Amino acid sequence: MIDPGSLGRRLHALRADRGLALTALARQAGVSVSMLSAIERGEKTPTVVVLSRIADGLGLSASRLLADLEHDRVLVRRAAEQEHIAEPGGWHRTVLTPVVPGVNFEWIRTTLPPGCDAGAFPAYAPGSHEFVVVESGELTLGVDESEYVLAAGDSVYFPADARHSYANRGGNSCVYHVAALIMRPRETVAVGTVREVLD
Repeated sequence: MIDPGSLGRRLHALRADRGLALTALARQAGVSVSMLSAIERGEKTPTVVVLSRIADGLGLSASRLLADLEHDRVLVRRAAEQEHIAEPGGWHRTVLTPVVPGVNFEWIRTTLPPGCDAGAFPAYAPGSHEFVVVESGELTLGVDESEYVLAAGDSVYFPADARHSYANRGGNSCVYHVAALIMRPRETVAVGTVREVLD
């Protein structure tokens, strides 16, 4: 398992070796200064997307960034260590998966309150995949120009190299899970916010 303190110290050392100020690396990586600072202090463990962005900003692969930091082949992320992210508009995301070097996979549980639109998200690179399972309520999933209304228990797969969106147009809260294999981190767009990159 990767120790957040060890990761923070390694990141700080790599940044210092390159003569990069915190703000400079944050700009190059497309990650907020506050997030980068918290990771260096060992207060936060980055998601796969954020880790990949930081590695890109340093000119490294994610596996190279994490070299020698793994102490166990089995990674456990306790419930208390899961990252909870409150989004504008009242929706909420929980990143369930541990960060695994070289594996760009995330499993996220999201709750959308009634009438909430989480916005549109840009495409990942070709070769990316997303699986969505609705736990409760009703979810409207947009993929390119098509929309799919999913009820509790429904699941769907789509190649994630397409613009996609999530909305709850029903009168009850919607809880759904997204399992994503991410080939490269996506960029932010005017519509919607990719919070895992920015905060």
